[in-house]
Amino acid sequence: MSEVLLDAGTMKRTLSRLAHEVLDHPEGSDDLVVVGVLRRGYPVAKRLAFLMTQVEGATIPCGKLDARAHRDDGSQSSEPSETQIPFQITGKRVVLVDEVVFTGRTIRAALDALIQIGRPRVVQLAVLIDRGHRELPIQPDYVGRKVETSREDHILVKLNEFDGEDLVELLSSEEMREKEMVKQS
Repeated sequence: MSEVLLDAGTMKRTLSRLAHEVLDHPEGSDDLVVVGVLRRGYPVAKRLAFLMTQVEGATIPCGKLDARAHRDDGSQSSEPSETQIPFQITGKRVVLVDEVVFTGRTIRAALDALIQIGRPRVVQLAVLIDRGHRELPIQPDYVGRKVETSREDHILVKLNEFDGEDLVELLSSEEMREKEMVKQS
């Protein structure tokens, strides 16, 4: 059942399309900043900001947001925040980036964390993969690929920065368990 959703080339083209969609907004790159949700949303955000910078010829700032302290699922961390947003977000158009949107709970936590830093004029959501099954009324503004899944399926996102390759796979629960067992041995 394992299915490759995006390989390296498709991921690159998908991010390029997303960059153009964000810039096609009536405001273009005026007051635009990009913030990636840690862990895997941040490298996606960096790539997106880089692509937009290339198109616009002006730097699109990019930061990283640690939403762990704002989670509602008991996985809150007592570790220090890894948030690094070295620019002002108040009054800006913030494109919040994550690799996958599923229930919406991570994005809700990220919004809470973002609002503690400043008051953006508008926050838009960009995701590489939208797999549905929302538990909260959160919808992305920019989607790389929408995928029909069951709640038990897993989306495995590999990024060059962490895994040495770019790949997105749809896996069953059993396939995911097998991959984790191989990884642990």
